[in-house]
Amino acid sequence: MNSAVLMSLVRFFILLTAQIIIFNNIDLFGYINPFPYILFILLFPVNGNKQLLIITSFLLGIIMDIFSNSGGVHSASCLILAYSRPYIFKFSFGLSYEYQTIKINDSLTPERFSFLLLSVVIHHLTLFILEVFQLSSLWDILLRTIIASLFTLLICIILIYIFKPSKR
Repeated sequence: MNSAVLMSLVRFFILLTAQIIIFNNIDLFGYINPFPYILFILLFPVNGNKQLLIITSFLLGIIMDIFSNSGGVHSASCLILAYSRPYIFKFSFGLSYEYQTIKINDSLTPERFSFLLLSVVIHHLTLFILEVFQLSSLWDILLRTIIASLFTLLICIILIYIFKPSKR
C-alpha cells in the first residue's frame, strides 16, 4: 500500500472521528456548526482516482448521516462537493490544475484560499438547502451558510497548518 493511500485512509478516519466526537457537539448561537470533515475531500490527491473519491465521499457522508441522524443531507453534499471539485480546482488554479502541480496543504495563497472558500460554501449551501428544504427560509439558509462557512473555513485552515507535512 503506497503512502498516499495510507495517508488518505488515516485522514478519513481521523477527520470523521473528530467530526463525530468534537465538532458535532459545537452549536454556537444555533448557526455556527463547523464541518471540517470535508477536508478529506479537499485534501484528496489531485491526480488520485476520481471514482475512489466519489465512493469515499459517499461513505464519508453516509457515516455522518448515520451519526447525525440527518437523513442523507451529508451524503448528497459530499457527493456534490466531490463531483464539483475538479471544476473548482480549474477555476481557482487555472493552468496549474492542468499540470496537476497543486498541493493544498502548502502555504496559503489566494488560489488555495479561493479553492477552500468555494468548496466550503458549495458544501454548506447544499447541506443547508437540503436540510431546510423550504424556499420561504431562504434568508435563514444564506445566513447559516455564510456563518458556518466562515467558521468551518477557519477551522480547516488551522487544521491544515497544524498537520502540515514537514519539508524534507
